[in-house]
Amino acid sequence: MKVQVKRKGSNLVVTGACVDIEYTVQGPIANNTYVVSDDQATFVVDPSHDVDAIMSLVGNRNIDAIVLTHHHADHVSALKALKDKTGATVYASAIDAPVIENQPKGFPPAESCKVDVRLNDKDTLKLGNMAWKVILTPGHTPGGICLFLESNKGKYLDGANVLISGDTLFCGSIGRTDFEGGNDRQMRASLRRLSQLPNDTLVLPGHNSLTTIADEQRRVFAYFC
Repeated sequence: MKVQVKRKGSNLVVTGACVDIEYTVQGPIANNTYVVSDDQATFVVDPSHDVDAIMSLVGNRNIDAIVLTHHHADHVSALKALKDKTGATVYASAIDAPVIENQPKGFPPAESCKVDVRLNDKDTLKLGNMAWKVILTPGHTPGGICLFLESNKGKYLDGANVLISGDTLFCGSIGRTDFEGGNDRQMRASLRRLSQLPNDTLVLPGHNSLTTIADEQRRVFAYFC
């Protein structure tokens, strides 16, 4: 099944993946906030900036979970408001959770919010019939995570595998390592792990366009790994 991205009003809809994916681009540095579902469960990834825009994207579905790839304020600036509106369970890495629960002052501003479930490397995050593998990918932050879903554990068996990559892997680029807690050596090790995923995996990054592992083999991985 060919992956396609189509605009639906101010939002974008992804087809051809093994689960249903929609996303909205939010905030001053264009964060991608994703809504992922399989008819049994729906979750939001990295709620940024405008909670009303996120709720509009969700529509009449119940939000079962909010999943955070890392603690940076631009990725969690709408977290507290979304949690208050929906009561959804908040998931984040055990390493980054303390910062999410005690957010420093910064831009954009982000309210502190309790992390309900703390994830560790190689955990399985089960939501509906989806079974996401947690991959700890430090480098951008100490506790950054990616989530990988094989097509046989999704909704559409003929759809593409999916990697939620946060700010570890972008289309043709990688997350910055010069912020507090960043580490170039760790980033390169994290990228080597991601380079071993199947080439047909669709990548959902925290910013910019969607990509695939195959495309990044010749761009990012060839240079950094």
